[in-house]
Amino acid sequence: MLRYTVHVRGEWLAVPCPHGTNTIGWLGKEAVRRYMKNKPDNGGFTSVEEVKFFVRRCKGLGLLDLDDTVEDALEDNEFVEVVIEGDIMSPDFIPSQPEGVHYISLDGNSLTTQDLVNLGKGLYKIKLTPEAEAKVKQSREVIERIVKEQTVVYGITTGFGKFARTVIPNSKLMELQMNLVRSHSAGVGKPLTPERSRMLLALRINVLAKGYSGISLETLQQVIEAFNASCLPYIPEKGTVGASGDLAPLSHLALGLTGEGKMWSPKSGWADAKYVLEAHGLKPIILKPKEGLALINGTQMITSLGCEAVERASAIARQADIVAALTLEVLKGTTKAFDTDIHAVRPHRGQAEVAFRFRSLLDSDHHPSEIAESHRFCDRVQDAYTMRCCPQVHGVVNDTIAFVKDIMTTEINSATDNPMVFAERAETISGGNFHGEYPAKALDYLAIGVHELAAISERRIERLCNPSLSELPAFLVTEGGLNSGFMIAHCTAAALVSENKALCHPSSVDSLSTSAATEDHVSMGGWSARKALRVIEHVEQVLAIELLAACQGIEFLRPLRTTTPLEKVYDLVRSVVRCGK
Repeated sequence: MLRYTVHVRGEWLAVPCPHGTNTIGWLGKEAVRRYMKNKPDNGGFTSVEEVKFFVRRCKGLGLLDLDDTVEDALEDNEFVEVVIEGDIMSPDFIPSQPEGVHYISLDGNSLTTQDLVNLGKGLYKIKLTPEAEAKVKQSREVIERIVKEQTVVYGITTGFGKFARTVIPNSKLMELQMNLVRSHSAGVGKPLTPERSRMLLALRINVLAKGYSGISLETLQQVIEAFNASCLPYIPEKGTVGASGDLAPLSHLALGLTGEGKMWSPKSGWADAKYVLEAHGLKPIILKPKEGLALINGTQMITSLGCEAVERASAIARQADIVAALTLEVLKGTTKAFDTDIHAVRPHRGQAEVAFRFRSLLDSDHHPSEIAESHRFCDRVQDAYTMRCCPQVHGVVNDTIAFVKDIMTTEINSATDNPMVFAERAETISGGNFHGEYPAKALDYLAIGVHELAAISERRIERLCNPSLSELPAFLVTEGGLNSGFMIAHCTAAALVSENKALCHPSSVDSLSTSAATEDHVSMGGWSARKALRVIEHVEQVLAIELLAACQGIEFLRPLRTTTPLEKVYDLVRSVVRCGK
């Protein structure tokens, strides 16, 4: 089966094509159909048949004849765009590419997790600070002296891993580095998305900018030029054991920069790396002694994905408080459990912050809730744990995220090469900064912590759907039986929570000896990072289900209104999802 990635109105859609004899017109219609399916209002269309469009390649922007077959006109896995008649053709194929040019100056010491995510989104281009340039030059001078004096130093004039005692003659030092990159480009699996490839590339640049890697300023500037042109190598997501660094994915990154393998850019789509570089006026990097090792030795795959995970976790943790507060209103809960004195005597920072958010959202004195007033004098004494204990459960999630973010911030501004080049001492020192145990353990902890937001949310969804607990119609639908309401939406939430329980098993508790027992303890941090992102995605989906259910529940309490902030949340949801009583 053939597969194509199709761009429709700012969204990328994966479209399988069962037969090569299907036409380009069929591919366009199928992409539009999938686009409409993902939109609450069908994208403004009533049927696929009424949509008029044309199709063009992303690579070269050439228009395609709708009557041609896909096997004649396209290569498998090619990127194409469907342009709806009347729309403006997209000038660029990274969805969030900015119109203006904004730069962020990297020095290897001050990058934040949010900065890195923004670099992944294409919001900034990169330049080095003058101080970073000076440090890179000084570091390179040490390497040039080692080569000139033919000193035996690991990775510069010797082989790697088990071959560390094999001395390489000066005439083959450049070949050594290229062979290293080629042999280590052994990853498998789907390629990283453009956004994640940009994050990985940006983070490696930041580490090299510290001046402890021995890369030349000329080569580093070439790497920066590739980033700024959005020339992104093909980087499979699997293959790293997290020590010695993320060798396989970083080798694929380096391979593309040398003009070998595949590369993607907004204007070219996927093509041979040398042609993509050439199309942007760039030359392939020619690796000098130590530069291959400088490009591939470090924890940047784990850490770049970890930065995305921690930023998404921060966002969903804040949203979880809002969603839970809305559910509490629908279930006619009390705000007494959020009293300041309760949390002052157990002063965990996250717990206090969550309680404050709940008070801000539910405080009837500042923005009265008619729903709260309707049951003020009821005989209920206290709520179920899933509502009453939100500050304690959500709170530790917030503290976990803060802990992990601190580790990630340190890691993205750390030198993780081996050997390290210390210009002030005019020497290189072998160590173990490439070991990914820090980010691996932190991301396993993040997955365990953030999962609890989904676990408690799923129980609140149950309370919303169960008429014996909610005093609302079963599954939040008026004509039960004829309509099933949120019955299966709750099942989906339960399935995601169950899947998360398996994903939360820490991958960093495992280690397998590699490289003929030279690298005899590894972190398995690549899987820690990837599964943390999967856990967070599931948490986002479960909380989205709860949000929809809570908004549905409010419909049965009308004309009563909740607090002003929560009414704003309700209005936002209803702007994209209509009421379905």
